[in-house]
Amino acid sequence: MQTTAHAADANSAAEKRSRYAGIAMMLGSGLSNQVGAAIGSLAFSMIGPAGVVAVRQWIAAIALLIVGRPSMRSFTWQQWRPVLLLAVVFATMNLSLYSAIDRIGLGLAVTLEFLGPLTVALVGSRRAVDLGCAVIAAAGVVVLTRPQPTTDYLGIGLGLLAAVCWASYILLNRSVGRRLPGAQGTAAAAGLSGLVFVPIGIAVLIQHPPTAGALACAAAAGVLSSALPFFVDTLALRRVPAHFFGIFMSINPVLAATVGLVLLGQTLHTSEWLSIAAIVTANVVAVLTAERRWATRIVRWLGRGSR
Repeated sequence: MQTTAHAADANSAAEKRSRYAGIAMMLGSGLSNQVGAAIGSLAFSMIGPAGVVAVRQWIAAIALLIVGRPSMRSFTWQQWRPVLLLAVVFATMNLSLYSAIDRIGLGLAVTLEFLGPLTVALVGSRRAVDLGCAVIAAAGVVVLTRPQPTTDYLGIGLGLLAAVCWASYILLNRSVGRRLPGAQGTAAAAGLSGLVFVPIGIAVLIQHPPTAGALACAAAAGVLSSALPFFVDTLALRRVPAHFFGIFMSINPVLAATVGLVLLGQTLHTSEWLSIAAIVTANVVAVLTAERRWATRIVRWLGRGSR
């Protein structure tokens, strides 16, 4: 019985370390994503959103293929299916979001996109505290981004498409991570999506010849906003539930505001700081209550083992 208790304690410690590692990965992924987006936006005036996204996808594909080294010839159809779907999401997600930003502005586009992970969080959790945290975080995102009314229905549609892609990204990345070891599935999906952007990128870059600085900014965005987050998110989703990942994604507007302040000199109003505090609080509550739930399960398991 004592051996069983020690084994349970060891498993509990390992699970806790794994969860904390997952949280650290999500935080690092979000920060990298926002820093890359800020750098990539500097190239908009030269090559536009489509050009930046094309370079991002190429860089992400090259980096992930080198790191993941997928053995695609050995993939089964059960493994290929989520990989192909994830490739479609990769190819659509950034282009739809950046095109929406170009038409309806950053605030409304980001708010619409956040509907994706928010939906995953609401559907995936049965706990009232998780639902409350998701709603509070959503309210904070709306205030933080301050979306403005618009009649640009195409822009709204693109923002909603980005939301669908983000939700699909969370669920598919988790499925790919379970079916394929390491980053093989993510790398294969990134490689396929990079191929999709070859004709698009060539057409844009021929019409708008870029400077070396613009290419460097787009390439940095590819590494920081695509390659690194895609790889890290795959590992994180093996350690945390998808609905928890969806709630934690609300931290991205906080990171975006912080990065904008530090790197781009974009100042924040009091209401925006209050929104940031609300989002952070919602995430902290979600984490702490999840810890309590996991601890309760362990205690119950030990109780059954002692009988």
